[in-house]
Amino acid sequence: MRLPLSRAVVDRLDLLDETGSTNAILVQRARSGTEQEFSVVATTSQTAGRGRLGRTWVAPPGKTIAASVLLTPSEGDRLSWLPLLAGLAMTRAVRSLVPDHAVTLKWPNDVQVDGLKVSGLLAELVPGVGVVIGAGLNLTMAAEELPTPVSTSLTLVGASPDDLVDRALAAYLRELRGLYDGWVAGADIRAQVAAECSTIGRSVRVELPSGDDLYGTATDIDGEGRLIVDGHTVAAGDVTHLRYV
Repeated sequence: MRLPLSRAVVDRLDLLDETGSTNAILVQRARSGTEQEFSVVATTSQTAGRGRLGRTWVAPPGKTIAASVLLTPSEGDRLSWLPLLAGLAMTRAVRSLVPDHAVTLKWPNDVQVDGLKVSGLLAELVPGVGVVIGAGLNLTMAAEELPTPVSTSLTLVGASPDDLVDRALAAYLRELRGLYDGWVAGADIRAQVAAECSTIGRSVRVELPSGDDLYGTATDIDGEGRLIVDGHTVAAGDVTHLRYV
């Protein structure tokens, strides 16, 4: 699999037949100093992927793509924005593939199609180097292969399977590169994220890292990318959109 569209976007793309975690591979390489900014490690068979709050992320071989990207912003940049920025990039990439569906970003970095999760992202800090952003995207999974009842895949919502790995990855990398370059140059990413974040204005339950649950209405995203829920500032947590309060 050559991925010509994706390779045209970045300087280095290492496509692995199979790996435990693309994030783990790229974090290790970044620590060794062998990788430059926008180096990418990707696979369609990830056997030990990780999600937020320590969850595992495993999918049938060949039916998803996992991709990790190394970003090395200057020390003064606000790194807390990078997961949201990447989530916005994936939202726009998915929308370009299924333009007839509602594609939104659920804070902080889950991408949903018609309210069902199609992608999740995880950022890992590499001290002294930068941040590795890992993304998983469901491509051709059948309904019975989905990990949860609130998940979907691109082909289930009408995306053509032809060259989907390359088209999807290239779309994500293009959006990520454009948003990142703009952010480094001073663009107002907060306004762009808020405009596409379906969590704002919703009644939510937030599962906090402490294990406690916070219920309320999500009203905004602050200047550090944190979610505001009825006056409470949430820096990390798993959000559920509620139908009823």
